[in-house]
Amino acid sequence: MRICLITPEPDHPLLAAATAVLRVGGHRVDSLDPAAAGAAPDDLADVYLLKSRTAQALALAEELERRGAPVVNSAAATALCQDRTAMAELAVAAGLPFAGTRTYDTLSGWASGGPLRSPVVVKSRYSRREDLVARVDDPVRLRELAQAWPEEPVVVQEFTPNSGWDHKLWAIGDRLFAALRRSELAPGSERGPARTLAVAGLPDGWAELVRRAGEVFALDVYGVDVIDSGGGTPLIVDVNAFPGIRGQAGAPQALASLALRRARDGRIGAGSAGRGR
Repeated sequence: MRICLITPEPDHPLLAAATAVLRVGGHRVDSLDPAAAGAAPDDLADVYLLKSRTAQALALAEELERRGAPVVNSAAATALCQDRTAMAELAVAAGLPFAGTRTYDTLSGWASGGPLRSPVVVKSRYSRREDLVARVDDPVRLRELAQAWPEEPVVVQEFTPNSGWDHKLWAIGDRLFAALRRSELAPGSERGPARTLAVAGLPDGWAELVRRAGEVFALDVYGVDVIDSGGGTPLIVDVNAFPGIRGQAGAPQALASLALRRARDGRIGAGSAGRGR
């Protein structure tokens, strides 16, 4: 099989380790930097792994999909997870326990709308590197953010009291992984490395919740950020397409297996289509 990575960083730890697994199995692994690739190549790979969220990467993935190539995750699913407003709307419509979310055209516009009534979490509406994610407890902090990010489209979520630790839950196909990490919103905290958790030790229903989120968002490789809002009650605060999943034993092997499975499915589908003509 020929697998192609859509990424400017094929040496990312998860991708590099999965590439090693695939090459040991005799498979070919290439990469495409979406910023330099331009149009999709004429010679299509058996499957593409979309580990980039830039506009160029999404356009490249869409073109590959139009030409019949399997892409993990799809361009549409990846784009959906970048828009935190659309993410929240879909999650709530599907009955997932997602943080209540309000959307504002600009941070400065929301900040000028009235007094802050309770602690909130403010995030850039469009997820990207170095975006805005901050807890706001008082008018002073709100004014600081509004001055630094005046024209930023934002979503605002009511702050839910919690332990100060985020549960990072990941899925690669049917394999789940979990870790605990200090929340970046916890006052005065240093996040430090994630602490791996046993999936079997998660509260009842959490593993099923992660799988349900994957179905709702049509994702094969994804992360679900969950906080415990009390007594093991989960609250989803974010869904990510193709996160890094660093340091999780078995993750590279799971990604390699998923890539091969999707490649084989693509070949079977192409063969069936050919027989039908």
